[in-house]
Amino acid sequence: MTASQDDGRRTISHYARIRQRIVNGQAGPGTVLIPSALSAEYNVSRTPVREALIRLEQDGLVEQATRGYVVRTRTPEEILQICEARIALESTIVQAAAMRRTELDLARLVHVHESAADTTDPAELRNLNSEWHVMLREAGHNPTIAELMDRLDAQLKTYDAHTSSATDLPGNLDQILTEHAGILEAVRHGDASAARDRMIAHQSRTRDLRLGALARSARGTA
Repeated sequence: MTASQDDGRRTISHYARIRQRIVNGQAGPGTVLIPSALSAEYNVSRTPVREALIRLEQDGLVEQATRGYVVRTRTPEEILQICEARIALESTIVQAAAMRRTELDLARLVHVHESAADTTDPAELRNLNSEWHVMLREAGHNPTIAELMDRLDAQLKTYDAHTSSATDLPGNLDQILTEHAGILEAVRHGDASAARDRMIAHQSRTRDLRLGALARSARGTA
């Protein structure tokens, strides 16, 4: 392995580590990320850390600041825009999934959905629901849309970690399972129109819950 290849691998590794720190809420909006401090923490040179931060800036998760980078803070209007972009993209990918999915794609979707229906652990259910959406995108066989949605998901998770959780509202997790079942049925039967309409309804409801949680969090800190 050449030195440049090794640096590239380290960049990806540190990108993933810093990204996870942001997405899981350890580094919330407004947190300053100093390349020299991160390089000391990871015991590496500043170059791979700086390159990782540049990638995170391209993902819309951080922006340059006086002392380095800062985890990006977005307005409620920007959160709404992200939600609307997700609705447009995911309604498109689910149409593609209804037309392009393979039997293996369908089996994976059914397995994860049934696992979610069987669990009584809310945290596990949330993780399985997220995994189901990822698999649905893979079933659409459009890597460009899947990559864009991964970025949007990360941008929203940054805020979900620091607001009252919309998914924890009474009955919502059960409602998500019901909505997923309807979408899955449309995909199973190749009904692209129904899959699209059900996804729009599902993600629109989730958007409204997320914005409501964001508003409650803002009132709580006012």
